[in-house]
Amino acid sequence: MTEKADHGGGIDAAVAQFGGTRAGWVDLSTGINPLPYPLGDLPADLWNALPDEAAFARLEQAARLFWNIPQSAAVLAAPGASALIARMPVLAAPAAVHIPGPTYNEHARAFAAQGWVPADSADTRVIVHPNNPDGRLWRKDDLAPLTIIDESFCDVTPEATLIAEAAQPKRIILKSFGKFWGLAGLRLGFAIGDPALISRLASGIGPWAVSGPALAIGARALSDPAWAEATRTRLAADAQRLDALMGLPVVGGTSLFRLYDAGDAAALQTRLARAHIWTRIFPYSARWVRLGLPGTADHWSRLQQALCA
Repeated sequence: MTEKADHGGGIDAAVAQFGGTRAGWVDLSTGINPLPYPLGDLPADLWNALPDEAAFARLEQAARLFWNIPQSAAVLAAPGASALIARMPVLAAPAAVHIPGPTYNEHARAFAAQGWVPADSADTRVIVHPNNPDGRLWRKDDLAPLTIIDESFCDVTPEATLIAEAAQPKRIILKSFGKFWGLAGLRLGFAIGDPALISRLASGIGPWAVSGPALAIGARALSDPAWAEATRTRLAADAQRLDALMGLPVVGGTSLFRLYDAGDAAALQTRLARAHIWTRIFPYSARWVRLGLPGTADHWSRLQQALCA
């Protein structure tokens, strides 16, 4: 069940293999919004004071309004969705878990580390919605008695969210702040759902799990629906532009990342890497290559030139 820890990113390793400097690379290997939410000015005391309860309450209220979270569901802010993924196996005693794949491999790694075993059907299920890397969407009919729903990339398609399931017993919805808002380095994520399960998670991460700056920036961004709507429009247009530029069969994806059938994925990754453009390939497919969106006119131009070279 344990999978190799392969992820997007890894620019330092790419530099070691193909040369250049970190600053000179275009990283298209992640699904992170390349034009992040503007940070704005932050009060100086956010850096030297412990976060107080009011800051956590403001973030939770903003999250409830932005995602339309059911009132009966509990909300837990944490230092990134990855930190929550690692804690999911403690929600129940080790048994069988169904994680439909291929998908984001940290879920399988987390459960394997706690003694769970994979199964084609089980009372515990993990689904990634939309799925990474193919963008598959799930329905509430696909859920098991205990289901973890990873909605890290769902903010580009809010109409598809399964957030209403957070009101049901034994349901957890995971939300990532870093993807859609483009602030992965802030390390902010959310677990939303069954209050009993959320309480168990909260006791495991301790007090002040989220930094003061992350609380403030998160609350500000989640209270800015106009930016979110404009960003969805831009991402959708840029995803179409990337499809046209690549000229490859589209396997799937979202408007934050696109999955292509390259024929020989490793060859395409190497070809672009020689131009210091980093992409994502997968250990389970020799054909699939995934690209995030270029963020600047220069990055778009460099990708076009590399493809035409």
